[in-house]
Amino acid sequence: MTMLRSLVCAALLLPLSAFARDWQVDAAKSTLGFKGSYQGEGFDGRFKKFDATIAYDAKDLSKSKFDVTIDLASADTGNGDRDDSLHGEDFFDVKKTPKAHFVTESFAQGADGVEAKGKLTIRDKTQPVTLKVKFADSGDSATLDVDTVLKRADYGLGAGGDWSDVGAEVPVHGHLVLSGK
Repeated sequence: MTMLRSLVCAALLLPLSAFARDWQVDAAKSTLGFKGSYQGEGFDGRFKKFDATIAYDAKDLSKSKFDVTIDLASADTGNGDRDDSLHGEDFFDVKKTPKAHFVTESFAQGADGVEAKGKLTIRDKTQPVTLKVKFADSGDSATLDVDTVLKRADYGLGAGGDWSDVGAEVPVHGHLVLSGK
């Protein structure tokens, strides 16, 4: 009977190991930031509102998935005029396209760590993006750091007028504080 019980328990637990662990984002402790430049001067910005669905399995990356939706109107650089430009028609055009969306397609262990490949859509323009991923699991909590560099012209950001004094590349960094679901 003990052997039968062991087999039943193993059979019930097997499906649970086939899935990545789901994580809940602590929005109050998490950040999604970016760096830009205007006329050679650097500035930092962040998105105050974003939602992320995170499933991650460091032992089997094929089961991992990130799905992130960003409220573009929440972009904040600490400068009202700059923020108005970001929200306006030449950049995010938040009246027509209020959200950006990123979803992963694959993960791979590279020489420099884990990379997540996915698609990012901003202003109805979808481009491939590769994220450098650092995941630190400590039981029922974890941190997830992601980094990439975007080319603003790939998404039509700065499309109207002469925006040549705005940096072409935008480094993006996310630091998510997670708790297990």
